[in-house]
Amino acid sequence: MSTAGIVQIVMFWLVLVAFAIPLGAYMARVYDGNARIAQKILGPLERLLYRMFGVKPGREQSWQRYAVCVLVFNVLGLLLVYGLQRVQTVLPGNPNDLPAVDPRVAWNTAVSFASNTNWQTYGGESTMSHTVQAIALGVQNFVSAATGMAVLAALIRGLRSRKAEEVGNFWVDLTRSTVYVLLPLSLILAVFLVSQGVPQTLHGHATTHLIDATSQTVDHVTQTVTQQNIAVGPVASQVAIKQLGTNGGGFYNVNSAHPLENPTPLSNFFQCLAILLIPAALCFTFGRMLESRRHAWALLITMTVLVAPFLVLAEYAEQRPNAALVDLPVDQYGSDLQSGGNMEGKEVRYGISASALWATATTAASNGSVNSMHDSYSPLGGMAPMVLMQLGEVAFGGVGSGLYGLLMFAIVAVFISGLMVGRTPELLGKKIEAFEMKMATLAILVPCLAVLAGTALACLSGETKGVLNNPGTHGFSEILYAFSSMGNNNGSAFAGLTASKTFYATAGGICMFIARYWIIVPVLAIAGSLARKKIVPPSSGTLPTDGPLFVVLLVGTVLLVGALTFVPALAIGPIAEHLQLARGGAP
Repeated sequence: MSTAGIVQIVMFWLVLVAFAIPLGAYMARVYDGNARIAQKILGPLERLLYRMFGVKPGREQSWQRYAVCVLVFNVLGLLLVYGLQRVQTVLPGNPNDLPAVDPRVAWNTAVSFASNTNWQTYGGESTMSHTVQAIALGVQNFVSAATGMAVLAALIRGLRSRKAEEVGNFWVDLTRSTVYVLLPLSLILAVFLVSQGVPQTLHGHATTHLIDATSQTVDHVTQTVTQQNIAVGPVASQVAIKQLGTNGGGFYNVNSAHPLENPTPLSNFFQCLAILLIPAALCFTFGRMLESRRHAWALLITMTVLVAPFLVLAEYAEQRPNAALVDLPVDQYGSDLQSGGNMEGKEVRYGISASALWATATTAASNGSVNSMHDSYSPLGGMAPMVLMQLGEVAFGGVGSGLYGLLMFAIVAVFISGLMVGRTPELLGKKIEAFEMKMATLAILVPCLAVLAGTALACLSGETKGVLNNPGTHGFSEILYAFSSMGNNNGSAFAGLTASKTFYATAGGICMFIARYWIIVPVLAIAGSLARKKIVPPSSGTLPTDGPLFVVLLVGTVLLVGALTFVPALAIGPIAEHLQLARGGAP
Protein backbone atom coordinates (compact mmCIF):
# COMPACT_ATOMS: atom_id res chain seq x y z
CA MET A 1 0.00 0.00 0.00
CA SER A 2 1.31 3.46 -0.89
CA THR A 3 2.01 6.14 1.69
CA ALA A 4 -0.72 8.31 0.15
CA GLY A 5 -3.19 5.47 0.54
CA ILE A 6 -2.31 4.99 4.22
CA VAL A 7 -2.59 8.72 4.90
CA GLN A 8 -5.97 8.83 3.18
CA ILE A 9 -7.36 5.95 5.26
CA VAL A 10 -6.02 7.35 8.56
CA MET A 11 -7.42 10.79 7.75
CA PHE A 12 -10.76 9.22 6.85
CA TRP A 13 -11.14 7.50 10.23
CA LEU A 14 -9.99 10.56 12.18
CA VAL A 15 -12.51 12.80 10.40
CA LEU A 16 -15.22 10.18 10.86
CA VAL A 17 -14.75 10.03 14.64
CA ALA A 18 -14.43 13.82 14.89
CA PHE A 19 -17.81 14.26 13.19
CA ALA A 20 -19.50 11.27 14.85
CA ILE A 21 -19.00 12.39 18.47
CA PRO A 22 -20.98 15.67 18.32
CA LEU A 23 -23.55 14.21 15.94
CA GLY A 24 -24.15 11.29 18.31
CA ALA A 25 -24.67 13.64 21.24
CA TYR A 26 -27.08 15.72 19.16
CA MET A 27 -29.15 12.67 18.15
CA ALA A 28 -29.41 11.61 21.81
CA ARG A 29 -30.94 15.01 22.59
CA VAL A 30 -33.30 14.62 19.62
CA TYR A 31 -34.69 11.28 20.81
CA ASP A 32 -35.02 12.54 24.37
CA GLY A 33 -36.77 15.70 23.16
CA ASN A 34 -34.02 18.01 24.43
CA ALA A 35 -32.58 19.42 21.18
CA ARG A 36 -33.72 22.91 22.07
CA ILE A 37 -32.04 24.96 19.35
CA ALA A 38 -33.11 22.54 16.62
CA GLN A 39 -36.63 22.44 18.06
CA LYS A 40 -36.91 26.21 17.80
CA ILE A 41 -36.09 26.03 14.09
CA LEU A 42 -37.69 22.74 13.02
CA GLY A 43 -40.25 22.28 15.80
CA PRO A 44 -43.09 23.90 13.78
CA LEU A 45 -42.53 21.36 10.99
CA GLU A 46 -42.57 18.49 13.49
CA ARG A 47 -45.81 19.69 15.09
CA LEU A 48 -47.39 20.27 11.68
CA LEU A 49 -46.69 16.67 10.70
CA TYR A 50 -48.25 15.44 13.95
CA ARG A 51 -51.41 17.45 13.29
CA MET A 52 -51.60 16.31 9.66
CA PHE A 53 -51.44 12.62 10.55
CA GLY A 54 -53.24 12.70 13.89
CA VAL A 55 -50.23 11.69 15.97
CA LYS A 56 -50.36 12.24 19.73
CA PRO A 57 -46.66 12.58 20.64
CA GLY A 58 -47.23 12.12 24.36
CA ARG A 59 -48.82 8.70 23.95
CA GLU A 60 -46.21 5.92 24.15
CA GLN A 61 -46.65 2.44 22.70
CA SER A 62 -46.02 -1.12 23.80
CA TRP A 63 -43.54 -3.05 21.71
CA GLN A 64 -46.39 -4.91 19.97
CA ARG A 65 -48.11 -1.70 18.90
CA TYR A 66 -44.76 -0.19 17.93
CA ALA A 67 -44.04 -3.22 15.72
CA VAL A 68 -47.48 -3.09 14.07
CA CYS A 69 -46.94 0.59 13.21
CA VAL A 70 -43.53 -0.21 11.71
CA LEU A 71 -44.90 -3.02 9.56
CA VAL A 72 -48.05 -1.21 8.38
CA PHE A 73 -46.14 1.95 7.50
CA ASN A 74 -43.46 0.06 5.59
CA VAL A 75 -45.88 -2.18 3.69
CA LEU A 76 -47.92 0.85 2.62
CA GLY A 77 -44.71 2.50 1.43
CA LEU A 78 -43.80 -0.64 -0.49
CA LEU A 79 -47.18 -0.65 -2.27
CA LEU A 80 -46.87 3.05 -3.10
CA VAL A 81 -43.43 2.62 -4.67
CA TYR A 82 -44.65 -0.35 -6.70
CA GLY A 83 -47.72 1.52 -7.93
CA LEU A 84 -45.85 4.67 -8.96
CA GLN A 85 -43.40 2.64 -11.02
CA ARG A 86 -46.23 0.89 -12.85
CA VAL A 87 -48.01 4.13 -13.80
CA GLN A 88 -45.05 6.42 -14.41
CA THR A 89 -46.09 6.91 -18.06
CA VAL A 90 -49.11 8.99 -16.95
CA LEU A 91 -47.29 10.94 -14.27
CA PRO A 92 -45.65 14.33 -14.81
CA GLY A 93 -41.88 14.58 -14.58
CA ASN A 94 -41.08 12.04 -17.30
CA PRO A 95 -39.15 14.20 -19.80
CA ASN A 96 -37.58 11.20 -21.52
CA ASP A 97 -40.93 9.39 -22.03
CA LEU A 98 -39.83 6.28 -20.17
CA PRO A 99 -42.27 3.33 -20.25
CA ALA A 100 -43.85 1.70 -17.19
CA VAL A 101 -41.42 -0.37 -15.16
CA ASP A 102 -41.57 -4.14 -15.67
CA PRO A 103 -43.67 -5.68 -12.83
CA ARG A 104 -40.83 -7.98 -11.74
CA VAL A 105 -38.40 -5.07 -11.51
CA ALA A 106 -41.06 -2.90 -9.84
CA TRP A 107 -41.65 -5.55 -7.14
CA ASN A 108 -37.94 -6.00 -6.47
CA THR A 109 -37.35 -2.25 -6.37
CA ALA A 110 -40.33 -1.58 -4.09
CA VAL A 111 -39.16 -4.14 -1.52
CA SER A 112 -35.59 -2.97 -1.93
CA PHE A 113 -36.29 0.68 -1.12
CA ALA A 114 -38.83 -0.03 1.62
CA SER A 115 -36.33 -2.31 3.37
CA ASN A 116 -33.43 0.17 3.17
CA THR A 117 -31.59 -2.22 0.81
CA ASN A 118 -31.74 -0.22 -2.45
CA TRP A 119 -30.63 -3.17 -4.54
CA GLN A 120 -30.93 -2.03 -8.17
CA THR A 121 -32.20 -4.35 -10.89
CA TYR A 122 -32.52 -1.31 -13.15
CA GLY A 123 -30.53 1.57 -14.60
CA GLY A 124 -31.77 4.69 -12.83
CA GLU A 125 -31.38 7.19 -15.67
CA SER A 126 -32.93 4.84 -18.25
CA THR A 127 -35.75 3.25 -16.22
CA MET A 128 -37.18 5.68 -13.64
CA SER A 129 -38.80 9.04 -14.32
CA HIS A 130 -37.89 12.07 -12.24
CA THR A 131 -41.21 11.81 -10.39
CA VAL A 132 -40.60 8.18 -9.42
CA GLN A 133 -36.98 8.89 -8.46
CA ALA A 134 -37.99 11.80 -6.23
CA ILE A 135 -41.38 10.83 -4.78
CA ALA A 136 -41.10 7.04 -4.62
CA LEU A 137 -37.41 6.31 -4.22
CA GLY A 138 -36.32 9.59 -2.62
CA VAL A 139 -39.01 9.52 0.07
CA GLN A 140 -38.27 5.89 0.88
CA ASN A 141 -34.60 6.79 1.25
CA PHE A 142 -35.63 9.01 4.14
CA VAL A 143 -38.32 6.95 5.85
CA SER A 144 -36.65 3.54 5.51
CA ALA A 145 -33.52 4.97 7.13
CA ALA A 146 -35.62 6.69 9.80
CA THR A 147 -37.36 3.37 10.52
CA GLY A 148 -34.05 1.73 11.45
CA MET A 149 -33.12 4.66 13.66
CA ALA A 150 -36.53 4.55 15.36
CA VAL A 151 -36.22 0.83 16.15
CA LEU A 152 -32.79 1.43 17.68
CA ALA A 153 -34.22 4.24 19.83
CA ALA A 154 -36.90 1.84 21.09
CA LEU A 155 -34.28 -0.78 21.99
CA ILE A 156 -32.19 1.78 23.87
CA ARG A 157 -35.24 2.81 25.89
CA GLY A 158 -35.85 -0.85 26.70
CA LEU A 159 -32.33 -1.14 28.05
CA ARG A 160 -32.55 1.96 30.24
CA SER A 161 -36.19 1.69 31.40
CA ARG A 162 -37.08 0.52 34.88
CA LYS A 163 -40.07 -1.84 34.77
CA ALA A 164 -41.92 0.03 32.00
CA GLU A 165 -44.50 -1.30 29.55
CA GLU A 166 -43.77 1.14 26.70
CA VAL A 167 -40.76 1.64 24.41
CA GLY A 168 -41.68 5.00 22.88
CA ASN A 169 -43.83 6.16 19.98
CA PHE A 170 -42.90 5.01 16.48
CA TRP A 171 -44.44 8.02 14.76
CA VAL A 172 -42.51 10.42 16.98
CA ASP A 173 -39.21 8.57 16.51
CA LEU A 174 -39.78 8.36 12.74
CA THR A 175 -40.60 12.06 12.49
CA ARG A 176 -37.71 13.22 14.65
CA SER A 177 -35.22 11.01 12.79
CA THR A 178 -36.34 12.54 9.50
CA VAL A 179 -36.90 16.15 10.47
CA TYR A 180 -34.01 16.72 12.88
CA VAL A 181 -31.32 14.41 11.50
CA LEU A 182 -31.74 13.19 7.93
CA LEU A 183 -33.24 16.32 6.33
CA PRO A 184 -30.67 18.85 7.66
CA LEU A 185 -27.68 16.59 6.94
CA SER A 186 -28.98 15.79 3.45
CA LEU A 187 -29.49 19.46 2.67
CA ILE A 188 -25.93 20.29 3.71
CA LEU A 189 -24.43 17.41 1.73
CA ALA A 190 -26.58 18.10 -1.35
CA VAL A 191 -25.48 21.75 -1.47
CA PHE A 192 -21.86 20.64 -1.13
CA LEU A 193 -22.25 18.10 -3.95
CA VAL A 194 -23.77 20.75 -6.22
CA SER A 195 -20.69 22.88 -5.54
CA GLN A 196 -18.57 19.95 -6.75
CA GLY A 197 -20.50 19.66 -10.02
CA VAL A 198 -23.23 17.11 -9.25
CA PRO A 199 -26.40 18.02 -11.26
CA GLN A 200 -29.60 19.12 -9.54
CA THR A 201 -32.23 19.86 -12.14
CA LEU A 202 -35.62 18.73 -13.44
CA HIS A 203 -34.45 18.69 -17.06
CA GLY A 204 -34.22 15.29 -18.70
CA HIS A 205 -30.85 15.69 -20.37
CA ALA A 206 -28.02 18.06 -21.17
CA THR A 207 -26.53 18.34 -24.64
CA THR A 208 -22.79 18.43 -25.22
CA HIS A 209 -20.87 18.85 -28.44
CA LEU A 210 -18.38 16.15 -29.34
CA ILE A 211 -14.73 17.05 -29.84
CA ASP A 212 -14.55 14.67 -32.79
CA ALA A 213 -17.59 13.96 -34.93
CA THR A 214 -18.50 10.29 -35.37
CA SER A 215 -20.54 8.34 -37.89
CA GLN A 216 -23.66 6.38 -37.03
CA THR A 217 -25.64 4.06 -39.33
CA VAL A 218 -29.39 3.71 -38.74
CA ASP A 219 -31.58 1.79 -41.22
CA HIS A 220 -28.73 1.69 -43.74
CA VAL A 221 -28.41 5.49 -43.58
CA THR A 222 -25.09 6.89 -42.34
CA GLN A 223 -25.30 10.10 -40.33
CA THR A 224 -22.67 12.35 -38.81
CA VAL A 225 -23.08 12.77 -35.04
CA THR A 226 -21.72 16.01 -33.57
CA GLN A 227 -23.44 16.11 -30.18
CA GLN A 228 -24.53 13.79 -27.40
CA ASN A 229 -27.36 13.89 -24.86
CA ILE A 230 -26.36 13.19 -21.23
CA ALA A 231 -29.00 12.19 -18.70
CA VAL A 232 -29.34 14.64 -15.80
CA GLY A 233 -31.92 15.22 -13.10
CA PRO A 234 -32.28 15.74 -9.34
CA VAL A 235 -29.04 13.88 -8.71
CA ALA A 236 -27.44 15.74 -5.78
CA SER A 237 -30.48 15.43 -3.51
CA GLN A 238 -30.79 11.71 -4.30
CA VAL A 239 -27.09 11.05 -3.70
CA ALA A 240 -27.03 12.92 -0.38
CA ILE A 241 -29.75 10.85 1.30
CA LYS A 242 -28.67 7.60 -0.35
CA GLN A 243 -25.29 7.90 1.39
CA LEU A 244 -26.40 9.38 4.71
CA GLY A 245 -29.28 6.92 5.05
CA THR A 246 -27.08 3.95 4.04
CA ASN A 247 -29.51 3.41 1.17
CA GLY A 248 -27.19 3.17 -1.81
CA GLY A 249 -29.52 3.35 -4.82
CA GLY A 250 -27.86 5.63 -7.34
CA PHE A 251 -29.44 7.97 -9.87
CA TYR A 252 -27.10 6.51 -12.50
CA ASN A 253 -26.68 2.84 -13.26
CA VAL A 254 -22.94 2.88 -12.54
CA ASN A 255 -23.62 4.65 -9.26
CA SER A 256 -20.84 6.68 -7.65
CA ALA A 257 -18.39 5.70 -10.37
CA HIS A 258 -20.31 8.06 -12.68
CA PRO A 259 -18.46 11.37 -13.20
CA LEU A 260 -21.67 13.36 -12.70
CA GLU A 261 -22.70 11.52 -9.52
CA ASN A 262 -19.21 11.64 -8.01
CA PRO A 263 -17.12 14.16 -9.96
CA THR A 264 -14.13 15.02 -7.72
CA PRO A 265 -11.82 13.45 -5.12
CA LEU A 266 -13.41 15.73 -2.53
CA SER A 267 -16.93 14.56 -3.38
CA ASN A 268 -15.65 10.99 -3.23
CA PHE A 269 -14.17 11.52 0.24
CA PHE A 270 -17.28 13.11 1.74
CA GLN A 271 -19.70 10.68 0.11
CA CYS A 272 -17.69 7.79 1.54
CA LEU A 273 -17.61 9.57 4.91
CA ALA A 274 -21.38 10.04 4.80
CA ILE A 275 -21.87 6.27 4.44
CA LEU A 276 -20.41 5.57 7.90
CA LEU A 277 -21.23 8.86 9.63
CA ILE A 278 -24.64 8.13 11.18
CA PRO A 279 -23.89 4.46 12.03
CA ALA A 280 -20.73 5.59 13.85
CA ALA A 281 -22.51 8.51 15.53
CA LEU A 282 -25.27 6.23 16.83
CA CYS A 283 -22.68 4.50 19.02
CA PHE A 284 -22.28 7.81 20.86
CA THR A 285 -26.05 8.29 20.87
CA PHE A 286 -26.29 4.92 22.62
CA GLY A 287 -23.65 5.93 25.15
CA ARG A 288 -25.22 9.33 25.82
CA MET A 289 -28.77 7.98 26.27
CA LEU A 290 -27.46 5.32 28.67
CA GLU A 291 -25.06 7.77 30.32
CA SER A 292 -22.03 5.63 29.59
CA ARG A 293 -19.33 6.93 27.27
CA ARG A 294 -17.33 3.75 27.76
CA HIS A 295 -20.07 1.73 26.11
CA ALA A 296 -20.04 4.10 23.15
CA TRP A 297 -16.32 3.63 22.63
CA ALA A 298 -16.54 -0.12 23.18
CA LEU A 299 -19.14 -0.44 20.40
CA LEU A 300 -17.24 1.82 18.01
CA ILE A 301 -13.98 -0.06 18.63
CA THR A 302 -15.77 -3.36 18.06
CA MET A 303 -17.06 -2.15 14.71
CA THR A 304 -13.64 -0.83 13.71
CA VAL A 305 -11.88 -4.06 14.71
CA LEU A 306 -14.34 -6.04 12.58
CA VAL A 307 -13.81 -3.81 9.54
CA ALA A 308 -10.05 -3.20 9.69
CA PRO A 309 -8.74 -6.65 8.62
CA PHE A 310 -11.05 -6.76 5.60
CA LEU A 311 -10.03 -3.26 4.57
CA VAL A 312 -6.39 -4.39 4.74
CA LEU A 313 -7.23 -7.55 2.77
CA ALA A 314 -9.01 -5.59 0.03
CA GLU A 315 -6.18 -3.05 -0.20
CA TYR A 316 -3.48 -5.73 -0.27
CA ALA A 317 -5.26 -7.97 -2.77
CA GLU A 318 -5.98 -5.14 -5.20
CA GLN A 319 -2.46 -3.73 -5.00
CA ARG A 320 -1.21 -7.09 -6.25
CA PRO A 321 -1.10 -7.85 -9.99
CA ASN A 322 -3.85 -9.80 -11.70
CA ALA A 323 -2.63 -13.40 -11.64
CA ALA A 324 -4.34 -14.12 -14.96
CA LEU A 325 -2.21 -11.50 -16.73
CA VAL A 326 1.27 -12.07 -15.31
CA ASP A 327 2.38 -14.11 -18.30
CA LEU A 328 1.19 -11.50 -20.78
CA PRO A 329 3.16 -8.41 -21.87
CA VAL A 330 0.97 -6.14 -19.76
CA ASP A 331 2.62 -3.17 -18.08
CA GLN A 332 5.95 -4.88 -17.50
CA TYR A 333 7.95 -2.97 -14.91
CA GLY A 334 11.28 -4.66 -14.52
CA SER A 335 9.49 -8.02 -14.25
CA ASP A 336 6.23 -9.67 -15.19
CA LEU A 337 4.41 -7.86 -12.37
CA GLN A 338 1.89 -5.16 -13.22
CA SER A 339 3.19 -2.07 -11.49
CA GLY A 340 -0.21 -0.47 -10.87
CA GLY A 341 -1.90 -3.47 -9.29
CA ASN A 342 -5.36 -4.65 -10.33
CA MET A 343 -6.87 -1.53 -11.90
CA GLU A 344 -9.58 -3.35 -13.87
CA GLY A 345 -13.01 -1.89 -13.08
CA LYS A 346 -11.62 1.03 -11.08
CA GLU A 347 -11.74 4.75 -11.81
CA VAL A 348 -8.26 6.12 -12.43
CA ARG A 349 -9.49 9.31 -10.74
CA TYR A 350 -9.57 7.47 -7.41
CA GLY A 351 -7.14 4.58 -7.78
CA ILE A 352 -6.95 1.42 -5.72
CA SER A 353 -6.85 2.86 -2.19
CA ALA A 354 -9.97 5.02 -2.52
CA SER A 355 -11.77 2.23 -4.37
CA ALA A 356 -10.97 -0.42 -1.75
CA LEU A 357 -11.88 1.97 1.07
CA TRP A 358 -15.26 2.65 -0.53
CA ALA A 359 -15.88 -1.05 -1.23
CA THR A 360 -15.18 -1.83 2.42
CA ALA A 361 -17.22 1.07 3.80
CA THR A 362 -20.25 0.42 1.60
CA THR A 363 -20.44 -3.25 2.58
CA ALA A 364 -19.53 -2.68 6.24
CA ALA A 365 -22.45 -0.29 6.28
CA SER A 366 -25.72 -1.39 4.75
CA ASN A 367 -25.19 1.00 1.86
CA GLY A 368 -24.34 -0.79 -1.36
CA SER A 369 -23.27 2.16 -3.51
CA VAL A 370 -20.04 1.64 -5.45
CA ASN A 371 -17.31 3.74 -7.01
CA SER A 372 -15.65 0.72 -8.66
CA MET A 373 -16.76 -2.60 -10.14
CA HIS A 374 -16.63 -5.25 -7.40
CA ASP A 375 -16.98 -7.96 -10.05
CA SER A 376 -13.53 -6.94 -11.36
CA TYR A 377 -11.80 -7.29 -8.01
CA SER A 378 -9.41 -10.16 -7.45
CA PRO A 379 -10.95 -13.21 -5.74
CA LEU A 380 -9.64 -12.27 -2.29
CA GLY A 381 -10.29 -8.57 -2.86
CA GLY A 382 -13.91 -9.33 -3.77
CA MET A 383 -14.23 -11.70 -0.84
CA ALA A 384 -13.53 -8.89 1.65
CA PRO A 385 -16.75 -6.92 0.98
CA MET A 386 -18.66 -10.19 0.63
CA VAL A 387 -17.63 -11.35 4.11
CA LEU A 388 -18.45 -7.96 5.64
CA MET A 389 -22.03 -8.42 4.46
CA GLN A 390 -22.12 -12.01 5.67
CA LEU A 391 -21.15 -10.91 9.18
CA GLY A 392 -24.68 -9.57 9.46
CA GLU A 393 -24.16 -5.89 8.56
CA VAL A 394 -23.26 -5.03 12.15
CA ALA A 395 -20.02 -3.17 11.52
CA PHE A 396 -21.05 -0.47 10.94
CA GLY A 397 -24.30 -1.59 9.39
CA GLY A 398 -27.27 0.45 8.31
CA VAL A 399 -28.42 3.53 10.20
CA GLY A 400 -29.93 2.08 13.35
CA SER A 401 -30.06 -1.48 12.04
CA GLY A 402 -26.30 -1.96 12.31
CA LEU A 403 -26.18 -1.11 15.98
CA TYR A 404 -29.28 -3.03 17.00
CA GLY A 405 -27.89 -5.97 15.01
CA LEU A 406 -24.62 -5.74 16.95
CA LEU A 407 -26.57 -5.64 20.19
CA MET A 408 -28.19 -8.96 19.22
CA PHE A 409 -24.69 -10.42 19.05
CA ALA A 410 -23.93 -8.73 22.39
CA ILE A 411 -26.84 -10.61 23.95
CA VAL A 412 -25.41 -13.89 22.65
CA ALA A 413 -21.93 -12.90 23.86
CA VAL A 414 -23.07 -12.18 27.43
CA PHE A 415 -25.07 -15.41 27.41
CA ILE A 416 -21.91 -17.34 26.49
CA SER A 417 -19.97 -15.54 29.20
CA GLY A 418 -22.71 -16.39 31.72
CA LEU A 419 -22.44 -20.06 30.81
CA MET A 420 -18.68 -19.94 31.38
CA VAL A 421 -18.94 -18.52 34.90
CA GLY A 422 -22.21 -20.21 35.89
CA ARG A 423 -24.47 -17.21 36.49
CA THR A 424 -27.38 -15.48 34.80
CA PRO A 425 -25.95 -13.21 32.08
CA GLU A 426 -26.62 -9.48 32.21
CA LEU A 427 -26.44 -6.66 29.67
CA LEU A 428 -26.41 -3.14 31.10
CA GLY A 429 -28.02 -4.36 34.30
CA LYS A 430 -30.82 -6.30 32.57
CA LYS A 431 -30.86 -10.08 32.95
CA ILE A 432 -30.68 -11.98 29.66
CA GLU A 433 -33.00 -14.97 29.84
CA ALA A 434 -34.50 -17.58 27.52
CA PHE A 435 -36.86 -15.21 25.68
CA GLU A 436 -34.13 -12.70 24.81
CA MET A 437 -31.86 -15.50 23.59
CA LYS A 438 -34.56 -16.94 21.35
CA MET A 439 -35.31 -13.57 19.79
CA ALA A 440 -31.60 -12.70 19.36
CA THR A 441 -30.99 -16.08 17.73
CA LEU A 442 -33.82 -15.44 15.27
CA ALA A 443 -32.44 -12.01 14.43
CA ILE A 444 -28.97 -13.43 13.77
CA LEU A 445 -29.79 -16.66 11.93
CA VAL A 446 -32.75 -15.66 9.72
CA PRO A 447 -30.60 -13.53 7.35
CA CYS A 448 -28.05 -16.37 7.16
CA LEU A 449 -30.83 -18.74 6.13
CA ALA A 450 -32.08 -16.28 3.52
CA VAL A 451 -28.59 -16.00 1.99
CA LEU A 452 -27.80 -19.71 1.89
CA ALA A 453 -31.28 -20.83 0.80
CA GLY A 454 -31.42 -18.17 -1.90
CA THR A 455 -27.98 -19.12 -3.21
CA ALA A 456 -28.83 -22.83 -3.26
CA LEU A 457 -32.13 -22.31 -5.08
CA ALA A 458 -30.44 -19.99 -7.59
CA CYS A 459 -27.86 -22.66 -8.42
CA LEU A 460 -30.73 -25.07 -9.12
CA SER A 461 -32.73 -22.57 -11.16
CA GLY A 462 -32.76 -23.01 -14.91
CA GLU A 463 -32.71 -19.24 -15.25
CA THR A 464 -29.21 -18.94 -13.81
CA LYS A 465 -27.30 -20.15 -16.85
CA GLY A 466 -28.64 -17.34 -19.01
CA VAL A 467 -28.07 -14.48 -16.56
CA LEU A 468 -24.48 -15.10 -15.46
CA ASN A 469 -21.60 -13.37 -17.21
CA ASN A 470 -19.10 -15.91 -15.92
CA PRO A 471 -19.14 -19.70 -15.44
CA GLY A 472 -17.41 -21.77 -12.76
CA THR A 473 -16.26 -20.50 -9.41
CA HIS A 474 -16.56 -16.83 -10.29
CA GLY A 475 -20.12 -17.36 -11.44
CA PHE A 476 -20.90 -19.00 -8.10
CA SER A 477 -19.28 -16.01 -6.35
CA GLU A 478 -21.59 -13.69 -8.28
CA ILE A 479 -24.64 -15.62 -7.04
CA LEU A 480 -23.36 -15.84 -3.46
CA TYR A 481 -22.53 -12.12 -3.45
CA ALA A 482 -25.99 -11.23 -4.78
CA PHE A 483 -27.85 -13.12 -2.07
CA SER A 484 -25.38 -12.01 0.61
CA SER A 485 -26.25 -8.47 -0.40
CA MET A 486 -30.01 -8.93 -0.59
CA GLY A 487 -30.20 -11.21 2.45
CA ASN A 488 -28.42 -8.62 4.58
CA ASN A 489 -30.09 -5.48 3.15
CA ASN A 490 -26.90 -4.15 1.60
CA GLY A 491 -27.64 -3.53 -2.08
CA SER A 492 -24.24 -3.80 -3.75
CA ALA A 493 -23.60 -6.38 -6.46
CA PHE A 494 -20.80 -8.02 -8.39
CA ALA A 495 -22.74 -6.82 -11.45
CA GLY A 496 -21.91 -9.91 -13.47
CA LEU A 497 -25.41 -11.17 -12.75
CA THR A 498 -28.59 -9.99 -14.50
CA ALA A 499 -31.11 -9.99 -11.65
CA SER A 500 -34.16 -8.57 -13.44
CA LYS A 501 -35.58 -11.93 -14.58
CA THR A 502 -38.39 -13.74 -12.82
CA PHE A 503 -36.50 -15.92 -10.33
CA TYR A 504 -33.89 -13.42 -9.16
CA ALA A 505 -36.28 -10.46 -8.98
CA THR A 506 -38.81 -12.48 -6.99
CA ALA A 507 -36.43 -14.41 -4.75
CA GLY A 508 -34.36 -11.31 -4.13
CA GLY A 509 -37.42 -9.35 -3.04
CA ILE A 510 -38.40 -12.13 -0.61
CA CYS A 511 -34.88 -12.23 0.85
CA MET A 512 -34.80 -8.46 1.33
CA PHE A 513 -38.22 -8.46 3.02
CA ILE A 514 -37.31 -11.29 5.39
CA ALA A 515 -33.89 -9.86 6.27
CA ARG A 516 -35.43 -6.53 7.26
CA TYR A 517 -38.66 -7.27 9.06
CA TRP A 518 -37.95 -10.68 10.57
CA ILE A 519 -35.18 -8.90 12.45
CA ILE A 520 -37.08 -5.76 13.42
CA VAL A 521 -39.87 -7.71 15.15
CA PRO A 522 -37.53 -9.79 17.40
CA VAL A 523 -35.53 -6.65 18.23
CA LEU A 524 -38.69 -4.83 19.34
CA ALA A 525 -39.78 -7.92 21.29
CA ILE A 526 -36.46 -7.81 23.15
CA ALA A 527 -36.91 -4.08 23.76
CA GLY A 528 -40.32 -4.72 25.33
CA SER A 529 -39.05 -7.61 27.43
CA LEU A 530 -36.06 -5.65 28.74
CA ALA A 531 -38.19 -2.59 29.47
CA ARG A 532 -40.29 -4.62 31.92
CA LYS A 533 -37.24 -5.80 33.86
CA LYS A 534 -35.67 -4.00 36.76
CA ILE A 535 -32.04 -2.91 36.57
CA VAL A 536 -29.77 -5.16 38.64
CA PRO A 537 -26.80 -3.36 40.28
CA PRO A 538 -23.42 -4.72 39.12
CA SER A 539 -21.62 -7.12 41.45
CA SER A 540 -18.20 -8.74 41.61
CA GLY A 541 -19.38 -11.48 39.26
CA THR A 542 -20.79 -9.14 36.60
CA LEU A 543 -18.99 -9.12 33.26
CA PRO A 544 -18.23 -5.47 32.36
CA THR A 545 -19.68 -4.82 28.90
CA ASP A 546 -17.66 -1.68 28.28
CA GLY A 547 -14.09 -3.01 28.49
CA PRO A 548 -11.50 -4.72 26.29
CA LEU A 549 -12.49 -8.24 27.37
CA PHE A 550 -16.05 -7.75 26.20
CA VAL A 551 -14.88 -6.20 22.91
CA VAL A 552 -12.81 -9.33 22.26
CA LEU A 553 -15.73 -11.59 23.21
CA LEU A 554 -18.15 -9.66 21.00
CA VAL A 555 -15.80 -9.62 18.00
CA GLY A 556 -15.18 -13.34 18.47
CA THR A 557 -18.92 -14.08 18.58
CA VAL A 558 -19.59 -12.19 15.33
CA LEU A 559 -16.66 -13.84 13.53
CA LEU A 560 -17.50 -17.30 14.83
CA VAL A 561 -21.12 -17.15 13.65
CA GLY A 562 -20.02 -15.81 10.27
CA ALA A 563 -17.31 -18.45 9.84
CA LEU A 564 -19.52 -21.39 10.82
CA THR A 565 -22.21 -20.21 8.42
CA PHE A 566 -20.36 -19.10 5.32
CA VAL A 567 -16.85 -20.59 5.16
CA PRO A 568 -18.03 -23.66 3.17
CA ALA A 569 -19.70 -21.41 0.58
CA LEU A 570 -16.65 -19.14 0.43
CA ALA A 571 -14.43 -22.19 -0.06
CA ILE A 572 -16.15 -23.13 -3.32
CA GLY A 573 -16.42 -19.52 -4.46
CA PRO A 574 -13.73 -16.85 -4.05
CA ILE A 575 -11.21 -19.08 -2.23
CA ALA A 576 -11.36 -21.76 -4.94
CA GLU A 577 -11.10 -19.07 -7.62
CA HIS A 578 -8.00 -17.63 -5.94
CA LEU A 579 -6.32 -21.04 -5.86
CA GLN A 580 -7.19 -21.67 -9.51
CA LEU A 581 -5.68 -18.37 -10.58
CA ALA A 582 -2.61 -18.96 -8.44
CA ARG A 583 -1.88 -22.19 -10.30
CA GLY A 584 -2.63 -20.62 -13.68
CA GLY A 585 -6.04 -22.17 -14.28
CA ALA A 586 -9.29 -20.60 -15.42
CA PRO A 587 -11.73 -19.47 -12.68
